[in-house]
Amino acid sequence: MNKRTWMRGALAACTLAAGLVPVAASAASKPDVIIGYENNGADPYMVSMAEHMFEKQMDANVQYKLFSSGPAAMSALASNSLTFMCGLGVPPLVTAITQGLPMTIVYNQERYTTAAGIVVKPDSGITSVAGLKGKKIAIVAGSQSSFELATFLAEAHVAYDSVTQINMAPPQMRTSWVTGAIDAAIVWDPVFSALQAAGGKVLKNDGDLPRTASSYNVCIADSKWAAAHPALVHGFVAAMNEGYQMTREQPARALADMARETGVTVDVARKEMAGYEFFSGPDQSTPKVMGKGAGVESSATYMTLVNTAKVLKQIGRIQQVPASFADNVAPQYSIAR
Repeated sequence: MNKRTWMRGALAACTLAAGLVPVAASAASKPDVIIGYENNGADPYMVSMAEHMFEKQMDANVQYKLFSSGPAAMSALASNSLTFMCGLGVPPLVTAITQGLPMTIVYNQERYTTAAGIVVKPDSGITSVAGLKGKKIAIVAGSQSSFELATFLAEAHVAYDSVTQINMAPPQMRTSWVTGAIDAAIVWDPVFSALQAAGGKVLKNDGDLPRTASSYNVCIADSKWAAAHPALVHGFVAAMNEGYQMTREQPARALADMARETGVTVDVARKEMAGYEFFSGPDQSTPKVMGKGAGVESSATYMTLVNTAKVLKQIGRIQQVPASFADNVAPQYSIAR
C-alpha cells in the first residue's frame, strides 16, 4: 500500500473511531461521505479518487477507507460507518441482503475476465479443475471466490466439499504460496497476477463465466439512505463515470494515477486493466449492466444476483434465495436528471 492510500485509510479510521456517521453535519455544514474500497488492481475508480472527482461532484466532505476484502467491509456497512462501498463482489452483497440489510447497487464498475480465477502451483500436479479434489485451495470465504469455485467445481462434476478450502485474505495467499501451505488459490488481481508471475498456472478465469452469472465489482449504498440523498448518489455516479472517461481519453495520465494509488508500476497497472470489462455511467442502464424500467429484472446484474444466490444456498452460505432483488439494483442514479 502506498503512503497516500495509507494516509486515506488512516484518516477514515480516525473518523470512524470518533463515532461519526456517514452523513453527519460538519463544521462547514457539509455531510461526511465515507467511501470504502478494495485494492482490486488498476481500476478507473482509482482515477476518480486520485483526481478528486468525488470531492468535485459531491457537496460533501469525502473520506476513504481501504478494506482487504468484501466480507471485511460488511460489518462497517451494517453499522452505517460507510456511505458507499466499491470494489465489492456480488456474494457478500447477496449474503447481506438475505440478512436484512437494505443494500443496493448504485454503480456496476466492471466484469472480471482475465483478472481473476483459479491458479495452481506448478508442482501441485493439478492439470484440471477435477484435479482440485483433495487439494488445498486458498479462498476468501463468502466472497466472489466462493461462488466461482462452486460454479467451476460443479461444471467439472466435483463435489464442493471434496476440496480443502483454507480461508485467508488475498495478501496472505502470497506467503502461503511460497511456504507450500496451499496447492492453489482462487483470487483476483493484484494477487492473481502475482501468483502467475511466481509460476502459477491458470485453470479457469472469470471470463469463462456467463454474463448473467458472472463476477462483477460493484459500488453499493444503503437503499434507504440513497433514496433520501439522491443528489449525493448522482454525484457519486458522475464521479465514477468521470474516472472511466478519463481512463479512455487520457490513458497515460489515468494509468499513472492507478499505479500511484495501488503502489504498482504503470506496466503492471496496464496488465491489470486488461483483465476487466469496464462500464461507463451510460452503460449502467443498458441490459448488459443494470437495465432500466421493466428491463432491470432481465439485466445481467440482476440475473447475477439471482444466480449467485442459488449457488450460495446450494453450498450453505445462505438459507434462502430472496423472492426479489428489485430493491437492490438502482440504475436510476445513472440516468440524467
